[in-house]
Amino acid sequence: MNYDLEWFCKVCACVLCVCRSCTDIICCVLFMLVIAGYIVVGILAWLYGDPRHVLYPRNSTGMFCGIGQNKDKPNVMYFDIIKCATATNVMAAALQGLQCPTTQVPDLYLNSFSIFPDGLVIAMVVSVLFLLLLRFTAPVLIWVLIIGVLAVGAFGIWYCYNEYISLATSTLTFNNVGFTTNVQVYLQVRDTWLAFLIILSIVEAILLLALIFLRTRIFIAIALIQETSKALGHMMSTLFYPIVTFVLLLVCVSYWGITALYPSHTNLMCLCFSPQMFNTTQYPTCPSARCVFINYNTEGLFQKNLFNLQIYNVIAFLWCVNFVIALGHCTLAGAFASYYWAFSKPADIPTFPLIQSFMRALRYHVGSLAFGALILTLVQIVRIILEYLDHKFKEAQNPCTRFIMCCLKCCFYCLEKFIKFINRNAYIMIAIYGKNFCVSAKNAFSLLMRNIIRDVEFRHTSDLWSFMCELKLMTSGLFSGVLAFFFFSGRIQTPGTTFETAALNYYWMPIITVVFGAYLIAHGFFSVYNMGVDTLFLCFLEDLERNDGSPQKPYFMSKNLMKILNKKNKPAKTG
Repeated sequence: MNYDLEWFCKVCACVLCVCRSCTDIICCVLFMLVIAGYIVVGILAWLYGDPRHVLYPRNSTGMFCGIGQNKDKPNVMYFDIIKCATATNVMAAALQGLQCPTTQVPDLYLNSFSIFPDGLVIAMVVSVLFLLLLRFTAPVLIWVLIIGVLAVGAFGIWYCYNEYISLATSTLTFNNVGFTTNVQVYLQVRDTWLAFLIILSIVEAILLLALIFLRTRIFIAIALIQETSKALGHMMSTLFYPIVTFVLLLVCVSYWGITALYPSHTNLMCLCFSPQMFNTTQYPTCPSARCVFINYNTEGLFQKNLFNLQIYNVIAFLWCVNFVIALGHCTLAGAFASYYWAFSKPADIPTFPLIQSFMRALRYHVGSLAFGALILTLVQIVRIILEYLDHKFKEAQNPCTRFIMCCLKCCFYCLEKFIKFINRNAYIMIAIYGKNFCVSAKNAFSLLMRNIIRDVEFRHTSDLWSFMCELKLMTSGLFSGVLAFFFFSGRIQTPGTTFETAALNYYWMPIITVVFGAYLIAHGFFSVYNMGVDTLFLCFLEDLERNDGSPQKPYFMSKNLMKILNKKNKPAKTG
């Protein structure tokens, strides 16, 4: 078939970098200035701070582990490590030197965090195989899920009807019961089960009607999921891009932590220079002499602006983290878009599509990615401030202020979710067409609104699919946790490894860490898959609106999608 090469080249040029230019330059310059300032803050922290706070852990009294009188105890043991997870919010923790609010003492062993079994590798292998097999198993799994949801609803209707019939002789009513906190009492009222029966019947009817009249859109969602699996098969490197994101995030978190720790304890003013250097034998007439902490040094320009520098540290940290995530979204979206807009797959797929997409994002769209990350950062800062105020004045709040605070926190939480949704789709459009952030966000939102019914049905199907994959992620994490339990409990001995359970200070902490790590690994792989599905969906909508199957504007969608929509590309007329 001979199709119009001009249109084909025009679309491919948009996905590649032929017709691109730098976008949102002002925001790019601002982001670079903030990064430069962030580096300056780090240098100041290094010059004026105490490196021992980064190199050595401290106990509750401020003494360092691994040096001085604790030289033979290089590690720190937390009496209640759970309190570290429920400490004050990010800003408060940074301003307080990231100190965990629990008793800490020097300890000899750190075996609970030094060994991580091959359950993490197993989680990675299982995740990769699962995503590749979705190409063949997606239709079956999705229909099993849909039928399962309908079956659960039908069972609920049957159960409510049986309970309603069994309470036929009951004389209890809502008027007799009144208001009570005992839920079991309401379950003895016959009208309760009647209400449940009606609600479940309505929901079941809506689901059945949606399944009947919107089945074509379900087939489209299934086809897009299968197409994403095919894309992953042709671009295996995309599965490992989360490693890049993880490394960049690790750099951001490490730099933020070091910068927050260094200046937090600058120039201690004590009656002695250091607890490790103080010797009571130097004062024989005063046997009770001891090193006493007075306060932190507040003199000097750096010390006076320490609070402002910590705030700058938090803001720059959030902006950098959101930029790294945005870079990942745009890079993956560009790779999957290059797959979709390849007319003959896999022959027309560019060489090294992931690397090319990554370089395009850095060369042309740093400003746009920084713009979207800045908007999200501002909302997150407001949320942090609200959490800080809520924690600070929690005891002084009355019911009215608590209600207002709760409403504000809920509103900004929803706003953050909405902005993440807008940003995600904007990054996809940036990767496809190379426009600035505002134009891309507007075009993406308008495209989805013009296809609102198809979008809603697709989101529902993909949400159901995501739920199933989340179950798989939890299963992977639990399986790794079981392996970790047998390993750390000594029931599994690896060759050349001697591991004593008695050496563990926290028996469950390494197991929880392995479970959490396995979940993160599986979630990282699935995030790539999810990004691929969203990208192909927007490309599919663009394909439907811009093309008509003619030789001048052929469809780029797969044959399976064209078959579902009863569409086909018309051959060019000859002669």
